[in-house]
Amino acid sequence: MSIIPSLDKKDKIFIGVVALVHIVFFLMACRFTRIYMGDSMEYIYEALNIKHYFFFYSGNPALPIEPEYMTQRQPLYPLFLLGVYAFTINNWVVLVFQNILSLVNICYARNLLLKLGHSKRYDWLLMLLVVAYPAQFINASTIAPDILLQSCTLLYFGSFVALYQSRMLKHAIWMSTWLVAGLLVKPVLYPFVLPHIVILITVALHHKAKLQRPVLVALVPLCAVLLYNYWNFTRTGKFHFSSNQAFNALYYYYPYLGHKSGADSAARFLQREREAYNDIPEYKDRYDYANEQGVTMLKSNFAPYMAYHLTNSARMLIDPGKAEMDLFTGRLTYGRLYNKEQTGFFATVKQKGISGLGDYMKRNPSLPWAIVVLLFNCIRLLGFARFVFSRSIPGFVRTFIVLLVGYFTVAAGPIANTRYFLPVSLIVIGCAVIGLTNRKTKALPA
Repeated sequence: MSIIPSLDKKDKIFIGVVALVHIVFFLMACRFTRIYMGDSMEYIYEALNIKHYFFFYSGNPALPIEPEYMTQRQPLYPLFLLGVYAFTINNWVVLVFQNILSLVNICYARNLLLKLGHSKRYDWLLMLLVVAYPAQFINASTIAPDILLQSCTLLYFGSFVALYQSRMLKHAIWMSTWLVAGLLVKPVLYPFVLPHIVILITVALHHKAKLQRPVLVALVPLCAVLLYNYWNFTRTGKFHFSSNQAFNALYYYYPYLGHKSGADSAARFLQREREAYNDIPEYKDRYDYANEQGVTMLKSNFAPYMAYHLTNSARMLIDPGKAEMDLFTGRLTYGRLYNKEQTGFFATVKQKGISGLGDYMKRNPSLPWAIVVLLFNCIRLLGFARFVFSRSIPGFVRTFIVLLVGYFTVAAGPIANTRYFLPVSLIVIGCAVIGLTNRKTKALPA
C-alpha cells in the first residue's frame, strides 16, 4: 500500500500544511530544548550500549549491571536511534527523522482513510483535527518511541483493511509482522497477541476461508513473544517480557491510592513497596513479589479500582495533554510533575472547589490553549462515536477499530497521558472525519 499514490493540488496543500506545522514545532523544540522525557536516557543508553558493546542494556554501563535494565526497554527504538548514532551521536538529527516519520504517518493515514470513504474535499477538517492535536508534533520532537509505535499501529491497521478488502493471506502475514514490530517498540502491545489470534480467525471464518494457514500466521506474534521471553530468561533468570510489567502492577495502584487516601499516603505506600522490592536479592524473586503485590491489591479493591481505572482511561479520549505542552515549553519539569503535591486541574477542583480555579489559571498561562485542544478533542470524540454507530460502515470493521482503540485506552489506565493515545490518534481522527461528514464507505464489502 503506497503512502502517496499520486500528487494533485489537494495532496500538495495537505502535505505542505502538515509539514509546515512540523517545522514550527521543531523550531519550538530548538528554542525550548525540552526534547527529553523521563525515559529518554534509557533508550539512549541502550542504543549506545548496542553500538559500543552489542549489549542490549538500558542502564549506564559505568554502574553495576542491574537485571531490570536488561529488559526494561524493548530493542526496536534503540535500534532506530542506532541508525543515526552509527553516523553521528546527535539527537537533533534523530528528531529530524522522527518529524519526517510523523509526516509520513499522517499522509499514510490520510491515504488509508481515502480507502475507507474519506473525500479530499474534507481535507480541511482532517487537517484541522490533526493540527489541533499538538501531542503528535510534540512527540515528533521528543526522544521517545511513540511516533515509531504509531507507525507500527497504522501499518497494522492498514494491513487489516487490505486483508478485509482483498481476502489475501499476505496481508494477514503483514498484520502479524507489524504487530511483532510494535511490541518490540513498547511492551504495551504484547498482550494484544491474543486478540490478534481471534481477529485473524474471525476474518477467516467471515470470508469462509480454510483455517490452517490463517491460524499459523495468527500464532506468529505469540511465538515471537515466547521467544523474546526465553531470551530474557537466558539473561535474567526470569521468563518474562519486560521488567516494567511487574512494578507497573503496583504503580497503577499508586494514583488510585492518592485519589482515595491522599498524596501523602500514596507516596508512603510507593516508598514502602520500593524498599521492600529492593531488599530482595534475586531479580526473579523481586519480579514475582511486585507482581503478586499488585494482583493482591487489585483483588482486594477490584470494583472501586476498576471504576477509577476505566474513568481515567475514558478521560484520555479527550485529554488535551496540557502537562505535555508545559513540559515541552519548559513551564513544567518532571520533578514538579511527579511531586507528591498534586496541583493539576482535577486535583485543584477536588481540593479547593470552583474557587481555586482563579489561582490555577494564574499559575497556568497555557490553559487557554489546552481548552481549545479540549474542544477539538470533544468534536473528534463526537465524530468517532458517529462513525462507530454508522450502519454505512461494515460492522466487522467498526468492531475492529473499537477493539484497537479501546485496547490502548484501557491499557493506559490512571497513568495515561496523550502519548499513550498517540498510536491510535490518527485512526480516531480519520474515523471522526468520516463520521462528521457522513461519508459512506464504498471500498469495503459488507
